[in-house]
Amino acid sequence: MVTGLLIILGLVLVLPFTIPRIERNLELFLFVMGCAAAFVSGVFQWELWNKALHDPLHITFAVLVAGIVFRWIRHPFEKAVLSGSRIIPFRLYLALIIMGLGLISSIITAIIAALVLVAIASVLQMDRISEIRFVILACYSIGMGAVLTPIGEPLSTIATNKLDEDFYYLMNLLGTDIIAGVFVFGLLAFFLIRPRNRSRHRSSGQAAESYISIFGRGVKVYIFVLALTLLGAGFEPLITLYLLDLHPLTLYWINMISAVLDNATLAAAEISPAMDESTIQALLLGLLISGGMLIPGNIPNIIAAGKLNIRSGEWARVGVPLGLLAMVVYFVILLSRP
Repeated sequence: MVTGLLIILGLVLVLPFTIPRIERNLELFLFVMGCAAAFVSGVFQWELWNKALHDPLHITFAVLVAGIVFRWIRHPFEKAVLSGSRIIPFRLYLALIIMGLGLISSIITAIIAALVLVAIASVLQMDRISEIRFVILACYSIGMGAVLTPIGEPLSTIATNKLDEDFYYLMNLLGTDIIAGVFVFGLLAFFLIRPRNRSRHRSSGQAAESYISIFGRGVKVYIFVLALTLLGAGFEPLITLYLLDLHPLTLYWINMISAVLDNATLAAAEISPAMDESTIQALLLGLLISGGMLIPGNIPNIIAAGKLNIRSGEWARVGVPLGLLAMVVYFVILLSRP
């Protein structure tokens, strides 16, 4: 059984990063791997299916509703963004946007927050370097802020469901650390971004999404979370054998692998109700921070980079140093706690 699960884990870690076709169809690939893992570990039963079918409902509904609402208000939203950029000092305005998107992402979901970010970046028309720095800082903020509620992103949905906790559990566990991080990433924008040759009179140039596209994204999110539920249940034996006895700060650094693999996938494989809160806290912070380093690490990164044509090298030059600095800062914070 352990050998089979290790093979499946290896496939999950390597294939999406090396085979473009699998990367483009990640939800279906993870669903197949989740079924295989559940079968190998002997938990492929109706109780698991019932849970897997229900777990994605809340986040899928949130993505659908937020996507439709944003489609309706897109044009007045773009005008409001331009008006704000004329009234508020521009670097302060960028910092406030990053903080605001991070804080609201747990309500409108990380996916919609990323689409809002793309619209804002397109409207503001900054030079290339400034736009990349702005987008990456905002994706860090969104990726961290969205974890505060179970509807914010797949990672928080999976973590809450696997731990069988209530709506406010992650907010109580990580709220102070996450909110502080969101504000720091906003402040960094004030000091790191110095736009040049910016036009203030253009629309985003992004076509409004069709209802079919919005619905299709909702279906993908549903399948993605369903697959992660199956993966998490299937990998429980590996977690029991190899992870439960590790020091929390060791897990924290191990989870830098989240830079190359969506952090929700790793959360599904690693989190267990048998872990204590300090372990869960370190594990999640490691996933959330390192998930911003490279494009594949988090859903907002993938959406923003794809729509704004940010290449992997461009992202890494900014995202990796920021992530490493944040990892060190949070490590010191975790180390100082009893």
